[in-house]
Amino acid sequence: MKRLFCSIVLLAITITLFSQPKPVSIEKKGSGAPVMLLPGFGCPGAVWNEYSSGLKNYQVHQVSYAGFNQLPAIDTPWYKSLRDALIDYIKKEDLKNLHLIGHSMGGNLATEIAASLPDRVSKLVIVDALPCMREIMTPGMSASQLTYDNPYNNQMLAMDQQAMAKYVKMMADNMTLEPARSATIQEWMMQADRKTFVYGYTELLKMDLRDELKKINIPVLILGASFPDRKTTEATFQAQYVNLPDKMISISNNSKHFIMFDDAGWMNNSISQYFAK
Repeated sequence: MKRLFCSIVLLAITITLFSQPKPVSIEKKGSGAPVMLLPGFGCPGAVWNEYSSGLKNYQVHQVSYAGFNQLPAIDTPWYKSLRDALIDYIKKEDLKNLHLIGHSMGGNLATEIAASLPDRVSKLVIVDALPCMREIMTPGMSASQLTYDNPYNNQMLAMDQQAMAKYVKMMADNMTLEPARSATIQEWMMQADRKTFVYGYTELLKMDLRDELKKINIPVLILGASFPDRKTTEATFQAQYVNLPDKMISISNNSKHFIMFDDAGWMNNSISQYFAK
């Protein structure tokens, strides 16, 4: 009887472990040198659909994150689980000569992957991302001061759908020049698991990858948005990426945060030229 009970418990634990939601979902298509496309916070891998449709002679790995894109949520710490899952995936798939492209938070993940797997990553494109967002968004605040349980987060968690939709619209309108694209971003963010949306952002604010940049020795392409103005953006990028040994910083002439929507031709051409080098 005791043996039967132990077997049932072991089976239950095994089923639970294997039924846990995965941190990432990855769509693989094509053949050639591998390109991994990492979306920003709140967005599905589909944010890269138009760009990836033009990628010929590449094997494309298009990533979506748990809690977004209507995928099941996972427990905190959320960001670390994404990073570790992506590193495990790259090793399992034995990806070499990997080209990483990350937008916003995806740029942070790409940075950490490149720093962790220098023998596998040959190209790194960072699209409007900062290694320490906290320095810009909450200046003077330390990482230790940012906790999951705080009045702002609790207010966000308690918002009804109408209040959340208003908040998300304000965010999205500030991130693209195109009203139709803003509506798409709003739809994606409203589909997000609320706790992932709130606590995940806290994890991003706590992050500081500036020391990790010292581990990256390949030439890196950094693309920035011109909003609010080119001079401010370039100065911020130069300061935040000072520890990156070999970098090319290029600023769009007419774009907010979602450069792949506002200035797609310029972005695509910039990446193509960098890949060709």
